[in-house]
Amino acid sequence: MSCKLRSGIQPVQNFAVLKKVIALGADKLDWGRKTITEGFKAVENAIKPEWKFSAGDAITVADLCLVPQVYNAKRFGVEMSSFPRISEVAARLEALEEFKAAHPSVQPDAAN
Repeated sequence: MSCKLRSGIQPVQNFAVLKKVIALGADKLDWGRKTITEGFKAVENAIKPEWKFSAGDAITVADLCLVPQVYNAKRFGVEMSSFPRISEVAARLEALEEFKAAHPSVQPDAAN
């Protein structure tokens, strides 16, 4: 799961990649939204409804990757209601003090 989040979805949102997308004449928001949506479909299907977190009942590397990816998904306009399991896990994680302190929204160098 963490591999899908950090290798399959996240790299396509790096500024260097987005510059190339723009140079090719594509809309970076549309491209990012489609890429994230496709990746999230696989992640959503992998999260079992009875799990508290992305890969079970304990926090894993997948959860560390999920929160910033959900933040990016919202930036790109991904319709998160299509991903209820991801949304539930992200909300559960974002309620934890450790995740609040590390959330992209409170980082001075995070893209808005």
